[in-house]
Amino acid sequence: MRLNFGLKLLFLVLPFVSGEQLSSKECEDLGFTGLALCSDCNTFAEYVKDDGLVSDCRKCCTEDSDDASNKIIYAGGIIEVCPRKLPFYPEIAGFLEEEKDQFPSVKVQSVFNSPPKLIMLDDDGEQKETIRLDNWKREHIRTFLKEKVKSGSSAI
Repeated sequence: MRLNFGLKLLFLVLPFVSGEQLSSKECEDLGFTGLALCSDCNTFAEYVKDDGLVSDCRKCCTEDSDDASNKIIYAGGIIEVCPRKLPFYPEIAGFLEEEKDQFPSVKVQSVFNSPPKLIMLDDDGEQKETIRLDNWKREHIRTFLKEKVKSGSSAI
């Protein structure tokens, strides 16, 4: 009986120790839906100083190819927030009030009880990546959008 319990425990812990990929559902629950390239996790690490989040990011990404032209740039995005929760996120509120207008292809959508998230869209307006913004600073949001959203994109 103890051996059986030990084996179950090993199989539960092994994926986290070995650095294996998480399932898409687990990644979505962590807020990394559709995160494509592991280099995005490196960028993420520069802005969010949380080793646990960065580790989770790396478990949800795919390796970059050597071709730099594969760097993903999006046509636009949606910042999804709950208006009632916004006062608890002063960095995001400050970005929305003072800097959001720099990004005409990024819209703000109010969704009741939603954690703050950034939904990146392709040229067809289809959702391609979702990133939770809970711990992001306004300058990190601004820099991320400058790097990931096409400049001069028309409003979506």
